[in-house]
Amino acid sequence: MRWLPVLLSLALPFGSFAAKKSASSVDRFEEFHTKAVAAATPIKLDDKAYKKLTTAPRDYTAAVLLTAMDNRFGCQLCREFQPEWELLGKSWTKGDKKGESRLIFGTLDFADGRDTFVSLGLQTAPVLLLFQPTTGPHAVSTVEPLRYDFTNGPQVAEQVHSWIARQMPDRPQPAVKRPINYILWITSTVSLLGAVAVGFKVWPYVLPVVQNRNVWATLTIIMILACTGGHMFNQIRRVPYVSGDGKGNINYFTGGFQNQLGIETQIVGFIYGALSFMVIALILRAPRQADKNFQQGLVIALSAGVFLLYGGLLAIFRIKNGGYPFALPPF
Repeated sequence: MRWLPVLLSLALPFGSFAAKKSASSVDRFEEFHTKAVAAATPIKLDDKAYKKLTTAPRDYTAAVLLTAMDNRFGCQLCREFQPEWELLGKSWTKGDKKGESRLIFGTLDFADGRDTFVSLGLQTAPVLLLFQPTTGPHAVSTVEPLRYDFTNGPQVAEQVHSWIARQMPDRPQPAVKRPINYILWITSTVSLLGAVAVGFKVWPYVLPVVQNRNVWATLTIIMILACTGGHMFNQIRRVPYVSGDGKGNINYFTGGFQNQLGIETQIVGFIYGALSFMVIALILRAPRQADKNFQQGLVIALSAGVFLLYGGLLAIFRIKNGGYPFALPPF
């Protein structure tokens, strides 16, 4: 029993040291969380504050955005993402004033953290790092921070929120709350009311046009011709308008059914349209002509036009399919 006081006295410094380390992590979280609640935005850091926030051990999570807002760096993505980052930090902090999620948002600009950028070997910005807890109930095995991928196009607060939430599934995750854009609402309301008023005013003049079957027939034919000519193929494949033949000349048509040019679609659409017009004229206009000679001449002219245009269409088809055996003169 005489050795018990001696052993206790030897173990006391180590217990005090461990308690000091744990208290230090807790104190750091309280310090930064108080600043975040007061500022209602991600905490602005410098080299010293960044090191203090991210130093292990820590029983909290830290999300730090390393950015370069100065115009001389020309970081367009930094300036575009900064409002989204501030919105995320503000929404999260307001929704978690008690700090139950144990998450701190911080921003380190290159102007305030040059040494940190150099130590991390960063050559680009922005960079978003998520430092996870190393102690406590939410501790992870690795001390290396997670890095957010900015290469997937424009980033918004909701996307980053989802990424952070996936890393801390068992903790509170306050949603992003965007401020109400009153100017947009007022502008939209006034525009809608104006459009309704104009619609009521012009409706008596528009209604006959809307109900005219010839208008709908024309629109339908135009749509059919556009789709038949290959307009949707051009939109999907993003084909060039024309191409060269390697000899300084221009190709208006290209061989193969998987290849097409923009001008090729227009030419084929025009031929289809002209053929449709001539056939409709033969059916509807020619029989109504009172003058027999004029009627006969009109029928001959329209028939010749159909023959020539159809021959041209076959010639184009032979360009697309070299093995096609049929043709009409003079092509």
